[in-house]
Amino acid sequence: MRLVVARCSVDYTGRLTAHLPLAPRLLIVKADGSVLIHSDGGSYKPLNWMSPPCTLRTTTRSPDEAADDPEGEWIEQWDVVHDKSGDRLRVRVHETFEDTSHELGVDPGLQKDGIEAHLQALLAQNIETLGDGWSLVRREYGTAIGPVDILARDADGGSVAIEIKRRGEIDGVEQLTRYLELLNRDPLLAPVRGIFAAQAIKPQARVLAGDRGIDCVTLDYDALRGIDDVESRLF
Repeated sequence: MRLVVARCSVDYTGRLTAHLPLAPRLLIVKADGSVLIHSDGGSYKPLNWMSPPCTLRTTTRSPDEAADDPEGEWIEQWDVVHDKSGDRLRVRVHETFEDTSHELGVDPGLQKDGIEAHLQALLAQNIETLGDGWSLVRREYGTAIGPVDILARDADGGSVAIEIKRRGEIDGVEQLTRYLELLNRDPLLAPVRGIFAAQAIKPQARVLAGDRGIDCVTLDYDALRGIDDVESRLF
């Protein structure tokens, strides 16, 4: 992983256009090829990013060359192009404060608590619980900011990202929203809709999910395990 603290400007062009004016920022280049742009405030969410598969090319020039350029005195330019969509993230570095690289090795992954892990495994095994004709694509489907619990396809073949919690709160909806932003950049998956699934979902989380076009599903742990037959209940 490469960490660069620099004064830079950032432009994203493709299916959307975005500009970050010149300011000090943290640039992260991960081993999987993803590039993330962070500021010192706001939240842990990057200001902009490019997820893999993508290609990074750099252009450097001397201070004298930079001074003669009417477009700005940048000394290094990063062009990060998505291999499939052609979207481009361009970073122009005007001053570098720190540039370090670290070999992190293979991460063991997030260890979830027992109930959440079991819910994920059970729902993956019984994905038809969400509807006839549904199919599992993959558990722990990776994105640049972490894996979404389940990626599935509905009866019409549409992509569905499912985030699972024991207790459904606003933070979980925000997390799924960030995953959906990334997944919908992939032309092979888009459009991707979201399902927020939990044993119990707070009213505020339901309202936020509905506002963002995310469906909510309440999971019955015992029914998924086959211990409880919901259809046979008297009440």
